[in-house]
Amino acid sequence: MIDVKRWYLLLAVMALSGCAAEKEGLVVKQFYLRDQADSTSEEALVRGEKLRRLYGAVSMQERRERLGQYYTVLWDDPAGAGSGPVEVLFEYQQGATASLVKRSVQRFSSDQSAGKAEFSVIGDNYFTHGKVIAWKVSLKRAGKVLNTRQSYLWR
Repeated sequence: MIDVKRWYLLLAVMALSGCAAEKEGLVVKQFYLRDQADSTSEEALVRGEKLRRLYGAVSMQERRERLGQYYTVLWDDPAGAGSGPVEVLFEYQQGATASLVKRSVQRFSSDQSAGKAEFSVIGDNYFTHGKVIAWKVSLKRAGKVLNTRQSYLWR
């Protein structure tokens, strides 16, 4: 009888371990800060993110300069630690600049196996050139592309 209990326990463990999701190597989180007003009608998480982005902006002009689009990139490459420097490349197109591709890069040391990169299109850049209509994020180590994520409209 004990062997049957162990068998069921082993079967349950195997079934549950099959449900575990594999960790993604590149995750892109987007946040669109549309207005400066403090609103209690918004979801708590949205209100918290909005307050975090506006933190320290005292005047209305400072708050206006923080309006726009924010991109947080979480990357993970445990197998490549120590094999070369890491670059997170953010490429994007905006509504008023047509097909012009703008680029922004954040670099990390070769000993890092995971990290977070923040990119933003805010202030005058946002108001003059428009909303981001398409984007692509690439994770590179020692010049080699490891992973990419892109928006639906990326060419």
